Amino acid sequence: MTLDMPGSVEQWQEQLGAHLYIAERSLATAIFLSVRLRKPLFVEGEAGVGKTEIAKVLAEVLQRPLIRLQCYEGLDVSSALYEWNYAEQILQIRIWEAAGQLASDGRSDRSHGIKDIFTPDFLLKRPLLQAVDQADGRAPVLLIDELDRADEEFEAFLLELLAEFQVTVPELGTIRAPEPPVVVITSNRTREIHDALKRRCLYHWIDYPSLEKEYRIVQARVPAAPELLAQQVVGFVQDLRNTDLYKRPGVAETIDWLNALVALDQRSLDEETVNDTLGALLKYQDDIRQVRGAVSRRIIQKVTSS
Repeated sequence: MTLDMPGSVEQWQEQLGAHLYIAERSLATAIFLSVRLRKPLFVEGEAGVGKTEIAKVLAEVLQRPLIRLQCYEGLDVSSALYEWNYAEQILQIRIWEAAGQLASDGRSDRSHGIKDIFTPDFLLKRPLLQAVDQADGRAPVLLIDELDRADEEFEAFLLELLAEFQVTVPELGTIRAPEPPVVVITSNRTREIHDALKRRCLYHWIDYPSLEKEYRIVQARVPAAPELLAQQVVGFVQDLRNTDLYKRPGVAETIDWLNALVALDQRSLDEETVNDTLGALLKYQDDIRQVRGAVSRRIIQKVTSS
């Protein structure tokens, strides 16, 4: 499967499964169309449901490098695009100066000028420029993770970049991507992303999985888990998500918890072990305090008696 020949939706679904990503047909369709139409895929959903993993698996399936931009509050263009390596530039200037090779106007044939430090050798390429300036000639998979954490100003810049996939570095000129990268943008929806950016993307919402799907996921991700334990863990988490928690556990937490139980050589759930390992499943003390005891006892009885 190549970027130019992405196959069918069914083949995508099979390829994702072969790389341990269990995707329903609607998601496989969105990925297929994103690659075929060269449009960014914008994925929203709760934390831990597998949004980031899409880009990682895409890079594996397409055999392309993965470039990740982790968004955060205060992220600016220089951190995401490029900046000059000022320390190296100053060092080079001092070397030229000590050797008598520094010309103030830069016009001497045997001397160096200030313009000589604004070359690609001194350019620090950040993720977005790396995705555009494709050194090996292959379009990468670009993951722009948790865009909702970034400021709206950065979102506006990103909108411009996604339109042309080119970057202008004043000292070097315009750098244009020979081939648009495969772009996956994720959001936990802590704020709304502007409609103008969404219009440039294919949109897909990833919800918490059904019991059957989550069981298939943990079977693929934790093959060493006993079948009974995996069934009970998935049933426990599915029931727990109906509890009024500050942060409901995602699939990532289900996998972490099951791995922890396997490490403890558990064959099935019991109240003592569940209460001792809730920190692998829940990440807030108030949630742990609420679940430990009566709530966990009720759910354990339910999943072990079925």
